[in-house]
Amino acid sequence: MAKSSVEYVYGINSCFEVVRGGKRKVYQAFIGEKSVNNPRIKKLTEFLAKKEIMVEYVTKERLNQLSGSTDNQGAVMKASVYKYDTFESVIGEKRILLFDNVEDPHNVGAILRSAEIFGFKSILMPVRGVPEIYPSVIKVSAGASEHLKIVRESASNVYVKKLQEDHGYTVIALDGDGKARLDEVKALSPERILLVIGGEDKSVGQFIINKADFVVSIEQFGRINSLNASVAASVAMYALGGK
Repeated sequence: MAKSSVEYVYGINSCFEVVRGGKRKVYQAFIGEKSVNNPRIKKLTEFLAKKEIMVEYVTKERLNQLSGSTDNQGAVMKASVYKYDTFESVIGEKRILLFDNVEDPHNVGAILRSAEIFGFKSILMPVRGVPEIYPSVIKVSAGASEHLKIVRESASNVYVKKLQEDHGYTVIALDGDGKARLDEVKALSPERILLVIGGEDKSVGQFIINKADFVVSIEQFGRINSLNASVAASVAMYALGGK
């Protein structure tokens, strides 16, 4: 069965950023007929009018049907599917983030949101083991996905090998058993960083742990064993980020 060429993005921020990002074609917007007095919806519809995007006012049930979610905030947009970037296009970027075994779409979206804020504008995703950039991920990312270069071409191990051996990237794997500390790595000021984030159920794979220049853990002072994957990723990106 052929993959659809369109998808329905939902959420107020997501709709704004799909248009602002310019990564794909926008066909139409659907707004909840009972949400027209919502200040954020008003701002969105005014923005869409300026961009000459057709708006149709529909029932809550229709919005839920189009988006496949009750969490659409009264705004759904029909657009072309997410456009991934090429691996070649991110080579040379000073900060790259790699997902490895991050299986929860909510964590993926939350990490993308932090990545855009903290300067990790280039993202590598393996072809297996990590969710695609679905509308649910876009919603959690607050539309940050539309302003990032996201690549989905190879296995995580392949990305690591190529960037480390062929392009001189310092590979930093985030792992609870890591012996290095973020402040120690930051002090070394590596020019090109590939930061690898693992999931909560499955952490960064052993091949990457073995290949990494630094296996970093986040120093903790509380009684709970570990941080949520998206929070840990945010801490690491804040410490290592920048232009």
